[in-house]
Amino acid sequence: MMERMIQPCCGRVGRRSFLSDLGMGVTGMALGSLLARDGAARDDGTPDGKPQFAPKAKSVIWFFMMGGVSHVEGFDPKPSLTQYAGKAIAETPYKDSLNSPFLKENLREFVKDNHKVQPNLYALQTGFKKYGQAGIEVSDWWPNVGGCADDIAFVRSLWTTDNDHGAQLQYHTGRHALEGAFPTIGSWVHYGLGSLNESLPQYVVLGTPLADCCGGVRGHGADYLGPLHAGVRVNVDPKNPLPFGSPGADKFVEEQQAEFDLLGRLNRISGVEYPDDPALRARIKSYELAYRMQAAVPDVMKLDAEDAETRKLYGLDQDATRIFGQQCLAARRLVERGVRFIQVYHGNNSGAGAWDAHGGLKKNHTDLCAQVDRPIAGLLRDLKRRGMLDETMVVWGSEFGRTPGAEKSDGRDHHPYGFTAWLAGGGVKGGVVHGKTDEIGFHAVENRHYVTDLHATVLHQMGLDPHKLEVPGRKRLEIDFGKPIREILA
Repeated sequence: MMERMIQPCCGRVGRRSFLSDLGMGVTGMALGSLLARDGAARDDGTPDGKPQFAPKAKSVIWFFMMGGVSHVEGFDPKPSLTQYAGKAIAETPYKDSLNSPFLKENLREFVKDNHKVQPNLYALQTGFKKYGQAGIEVSDWWPNVGGCADDIAFVRSLWTTDNDHGAQLQYHTGRHALEGAFPTIGSWVHYGLGSLNESLPQYVVLGTPLADCCGGVRGHGADYLGPLHAGVRVNVDPKNPLPFGSPGADKFVEEQQAEFDLLGRLNRISGVEYPDDPALRARIKSYELAYRMQAAVPDVMKLDAEDAETRKLYGLDQDATRIFGQQCLAARRLVERGVRFIQVYHGNNSGAGAWDAHGGLKKNHTDLCAQVDRPIAGLLRDLKRRGMLDETMVVWGSEFGRTPGAEKSDGRDHHPYGFTAWLAGGGVKGGVVHGKTDEIGFHAVENRHYVTDLHATVLHQMGLDPHKLEVPGRKRLEIDFGKPIREILA
């Protein structure tokens, strides 16, 4: 049986054998859009690669900060925390927060008794300023993003159910970590729309992904959609951008080209005998794509091709911002070349994530915000001045917020009941605030949104209806689909 798979008759080359023999590895996961577009997967009811209605966005840049960013010291100021600092919540006018039905309805313990409310309120550790025509308050840790407030919709009323860092996976899949793995938002976009550029993966991952404790590669995986729709990791390094997909240092370009040419001739011989085989036609194109990627991806990463002013805009001239700035600039260059979904991670520390400020919150967030604030704002400004923001949706978020109460005297604990994400571009209104948490930032109390509402908003702007992306033979829960946040859409 194995021999027949490795050496199929009629000159056909099995897909697994092809990828393995040529050393493509992870690169092969980027080829699914070709197979879909050429009709190789049309008989089973999968999407045809076209939007279901007129899209507002062509690409998405999805920022994820690992560890849980403090919402109350970011984009949802709560002066009452400073007013009642040191007092127990039960001693303040906001004591009813502890008796909210949301505590019982929306929290499923990842580890029994792991989550603590942290009842003694902790003062705000940074100041706030008003930005933009609407006067939206943004913390002093985010001055550059604040300067882009007129282009941003701040959603202050997200909630989730995992109180530990399995929420990182939940943020991307919509499912609690105890329920297993499910497709991520990026994989749904890839599954629904396929490719805009035959030389590049359509779901690219920049930065170091989630640690194994918090979802690992499943954070950009496709699960039952199949590995062809999973994210492909790319390094911001023109010398080694595809560490798992290069032909190897011991293989000459001419040698690899000869291998591709031979396989092409063999498959075309089969094509004469089987002219109506769409899978064969797609396979021929797939290895051509794999070869082109090895040239196209390094070209994207030639950041020195940008002028000095642009590199400075992203912070490439400063040590603190250089690494993340390079990722943000690479994301813009990928969008320019037609990549649909770019997932940018920040804060991997081989564990829960660098933003997990149980202690020393002020220093932690001061340092981390300084790494990402300027590059993210630089990206927004660069997209806008190039006329790209209209068709590029930028989404920023973290797995949850942090408690109003103090932990370890100078930190904050995990907080899934109310937190903030923001969106810009791609048909999203700018200069607006949507949703609300209570006066101490404990609960989302107005226009509450489970995390899949973010997913639904992205898909809607890309011209996709989540309900029409179901895989034949599988049933999704209603909460999996989410609902577009229409109040923030232009």
